Amino acid sequence: MTLKTTLIDVAALAALPADEVLVVDCRVDLADRAQGERSYLAGHIPGAVFADLERDLSDMSRVPEGLGRHPLPSAAAFSAVLGRWGWAPNLQVVCYDTGPGALAAARLWWLLRLAGVHAVAVLDGGFAAWQAAGQPVETVVRPRIPTQVTLAYDARQVIVDHAALHAAPSPLLLDARAAVRYRGEVEPLDRAAGHVPGARNRPYADNLFADGHFKPPAQLREEFAAVLGDATPDQVVHMCGSGVTACYNLLAMEHAGLHGSRLYAPSWSGWVSDPSRPVAKGEE
Repeated sequence: MTLKTTLIDVAALAALPADEVLVVDCRVDLADRAQGERSYLAGHIPGAVFADLERDLSDMSRVPEGLGRHPLPSAAAFSAVLGRWGWAPNLQVVCYDTGPGALAAARLWWLLRLAGVHAVAVLDGGFAAWQAAGQPVETVVRPRIPTQVTLAYDARQVIVDHAALHAAPSPLLLDARAAVRYRGEVEPLDRAAGHVPGARNRPYADNLFADGHFKPPAQLREEFAAVLGDATPDQVVHMCGSGVTACYNLLAMEHAGLHGSRLYAPSWSGWVSDPSRPVAKGEE
């Protein structure tokens, strides 16, 4: 089996033997926290387990600490989640969102990479692409045999300390939020509108075609080059509202062969948790 490390298409997933893959349904609706699991129970890719953004892929007890709306789970807590799902190092992990669009699947992809797991890919086009291809869907939740998992995070891949954003050498911040939020024209979720001074805007949706599939690597490289300018990929730090959709820019860069960028996990919601931090508006 050829391991997939960024994206996988429907045909390739359908061809994988069931005992060689762990499929994870990451659908979530931020306006209705229970909708993701309801959608999963109503129909999912056969054999898939369900990942809840706030229960499994975040540590919501740490929100008051200024770490953003979706603080990272500890390595121990994330290992326990993987063990509950029956993950083992020999498995290809495939995670998916609703599609078209993007949310928690790339968060899971990035968390696994943070923990040193690279055999993980996001389903290109998501559940919508799976259904459009006429692939089977099931409502039964298949039991999985738990495993013992102990993973550690690579702290070099993530920035949690807000002050580190402006420590020398200063990284290039790429903000994955929609342009109207970046410019500070609207802010539906966080306490202040605008962006971190010096950050550039690369809306995560710009990585996708209208049908929710990712653009090809060559096109992504060209588009990111226009945003990065003279900055190298390892100088790039991604952010968004809470450290979730930013992972789609990380995924897109990796898929384009632009390796080594990092995540500012608290993102905008963490930055503005302290009113004394500066806020910029408009275009940089």
